[in-house]
Amino acid sequence: MSSTTILIGPTGFLGLSFLEKNPNIIAVGRREIPSSLSNKFIKIDSIDDFSLLDSVQFDNVIFLIGSSDHEILNSHPTLAMEKNVLPLSKFLHYLKESNKKINKVITFTTMLQYDSKKISNPCNEGQPKNPYVNNYVLSKYTAELVSQRYREWLPIIDIRLSNVYGPTPLKRPDLVPTLIWKIIKNQQISVWTKKPKRDFVYVDDVINAVIALIGSSYSGPVNIGSGVMKSVGDVCNILQNLSSCEIEDLDKEVSGHYEYCHDLSLVKSVTNWTPEYSLEEGLKKTYETMKRWNDE
Repeated sequence: MSSTTILIGPTGFLGLSFLEKNPNIIAVGRREIPSSLSNKFIKIDSIDDFSLLDSVQFDNVIFLIGSSDHEILNSHPTLAMEKNVLPLSKFLHYLKESNKKINKVITFTTMLQYDSKKISNPCNEGQPKNPYVNNYVLSKYTAELVSQRYREWLPIIDIRLSNVYGPTPLKRPDLVPTLIWKIIKNQQISVWTKKPKRDFVYVDDVINAVIALIGSSYSGPVNIGSGVMKSVGDVCNILQNLSSCEIEDLDKEVSGHYEYCHDLSLVKSVTNWTPEYSLEEGLKKTYETMKRWNDE
């Protein structure tokens, strides 16, 4: 018998990407999904009540309720916890009490919880963490504690995601979509600094990794990224070559890791997954897709 996967929180960047690539995934959320998608949609009115799922048969869950808008979350005393911890805690409690037979629950946290002053690259899952950097990082760290609490009853994977990018119609604060939309709209383009080196992973690679992990026997936290360190300057150079637009370096200080890449040994040991897209290939596909959308 084939398994059934539901995706909760389907209207963000990752949610829409999963649904587009996997039409058999059932979308569950408060907002309707785009009519261009053929996925079945189940509307819930509130994250306080998942009882509409009582009659739905499913084996796997991709849980994407949350927010990664750092600026907003870090300027509010409780919003990060409200967005990134409480919904997960409520849903896992529902699953536990429902007695459904679940194969896998997938959640998403962040590589930003690794302590930038103590880690060595490539960074594996056991390296030191510092959850107190800001409200966003603390909320993702706390979400992992919630997962650990419920692993007594449920097989949960917390994906510590690196800098994921890909085509999106959404106006997101992330580096790649911000630069591409400014290029497409012929706006002035700049970055605070081109110096930081990060782990940039194309969205299709993330989706393939998640599907592979759903089919594994693993439960616990796991790094998902490209495993390759590339600078913001590398991203700018590729986009400049694709668009013939100049991207200015403002040479300002930024927070976070100045050099970082994931160690992917764990995910490769429990699945047959490996990243397929280079930064050049992923950015080219992202730029060309978003440009086509704009021209249509």
